[in-house]
Amino acid sequence: MSFLKIDNLSVNYRMRKETVNAVKNINFDVKKGEILGLVGESGSGKSTLGSAIINLIDEPGKISGGKVILDGINIHENVEDILKYRGKKIGLIFQDPQTSLNPLLTIGEQLIETIQTHLNFDFKESKNRAINLLQEVGIKDAENRFDNYPHQFSGGMRQRVVISLALCCEPDLLIADEPTTALDVSIQSQILELIKTLTKVRNLAVILITHDMGVISETADRVAVMKNGDLIEIGPTKEILTNPKEIYTKSLISSVPPTNKKISRFKIMEKKGNNERGTNIKILDRWNKKNLTYQNLVEIKNLKKTFQEGMFTEASKNTVMAVDDVSFNIKEGESFGLVGESGSGKSTIAKMIVNLFKPTSGEIFFNNISITKIKKNSEMMNFRKQIQMIFQDPYSSLNGRLKVKDIIAEPIKLHNPKITNNDLDNYINDLLESVELSKKSSTRYSHEFSGGQRQRISIARALATQPRLLVCDEPTSALDVSIQAQILNLLKDLQEQLNLTILFISHDLPVVRQMCDRIGVLRNGKLCEVSDTEKLFLEPKHEYSKELLRLMPKIESIYN
Repeated sequence: MSFLKIDNLSVNYRMRKETVNAVKNINFDVKKGEILGLVGESGSGKSTLGSAIINLIDEPGKISGGKVILDGINIHENVEDILKYRGKKIGLIFQDPQTSLNPLLTIGEQLIETIQTHLNFDFKESKNRAINLLQEVGIKDAENRFDNYPHQFSGGMRQRVVISLALCCEPDLLIADEPTTALDVSIQSQILELIKTLTKVRNLAVILITHDMGVISETADRVAVMKNGDLIEIGPTKEILTNPKEIYTKSLISSVPPTNKKISRFKIMEKKGNNERGTNIKILDRWNKKNLTYQNLVEIKNLKKTFQEGMFTEASKNTVMAVDDVSFNIKEGESFGLVGESGSGKSTIAKMIVNLFKPTSGEIFFNNISITKIKKNSEMMNFRKQIQMIFQDPYSSLNGRLKVKDIIAEPIKLHNPKITNNDLDNYINDLLESVELSKKSSTRYSHEFSGGQRQRISIARALATQPRLLVCDEPTSALDVSIQAQILNLLKDLQEQLNLTILFISHDLPVVRQMCDRIGVLRNGKLCEVSDTEKLFLEPKHEYSKELLRLMPKIESIYN
């Protein structure tokens, strides 16, 4: 029997010129002991639907119709019913544990406050319950950690605390909104296993909201697919993943990098047909294209980087070894991947290669020249031109006060001050077309674009100096799977036609498998192993590599 029933639920946002239908007449149900996966791209309405169930829609949004029936009761009939059920009968896990916890209160204070709001417990009973909850979700030494503040926990531990907050009043329904998006694969695996266990042990009804089809394949019993506010398909997980009926669902699944093999290109399915053609590189005629030698373009030798811990205190005497005696090389024309969890040293190495950080010791050679020994700015400028970086978050890496043409023009004019305005405009237009953006894009600001379009602008800016090495630091982790597929196809095309060398940094192993020729595995600043990509996935040598591959979410893809 269904515990939760959504009956023709709709949410509208009344704007100045139009009314946006964010959620349109949605119908589904969830049973106790069941996990329903709610999937779709950004803007599909899945998070809005989750918020609408507990009536957390902010103005100008409004629930314009429908019912939410919980255990036979329409909880939307009376506002007081919603307040009574929210927190007590319905728990909510938010995407970002850092922003959903109060940084000014200890973990214990936040748990006790929630427990006493909904349950008739005194302080001692509330504290005992809170400590037991922390132990249940896997917080070690819970009695002592009870008085810690959120910043004293890791990302995975903070998410466990958020789960304990959602469970502290013994809810019957749990809504988890992207609970593992910001977490590493090992922490993600622990959190998903925890949710599955709690679902069975506590007989919960769970709605898991995510755009990660790998997470869905390993966690959900059924899947509901949303697009533009509509529920377009719902069914058992295996059936949806292996035999989807809707083109959009096929597109979502085919955009996910397969975990069991390497492919040449990602399928992008649209109503117009499959987009299987490579990108037409508009800047090819202008590009000072080097013939590939397949010799070492980058050599990292015994690289170390330490950071001081704390400021203005005794703690500042302590140091953290972020990169510990790392050595590897990148051949010209290849894609070299660096993988590992947060804190493994991946991004620190990238920032040393592009000279944003200075190494504590060791050397970085580029084209047989040690760039760590260069002291003159004029000499370093030559290497900055040849090494460019694409950052994880395209929004924060673009200057919001500049138009796109000025963002791209800045590095061009820096390295070629004598370029004419006409040549500059033509070059910018060619760069934009190369990343599949129109010429009109140049006159707009970065906030006027979607996340995927902003990342294309970042790539155009990185290509502006005609680099030989592109350092890509998690370039698609903030993007939906279909947009990720487009960006990864674009990078493959650019590399092939412009003879680029790529250092690709990610904790997403399936993506790295599709993009890279060789892979280096990092853990706690040390390089565990370097191997050809397929050899690493089929025959990993290091125990840590084996563990990462074991924890990687698997998905039965529709790739043939």
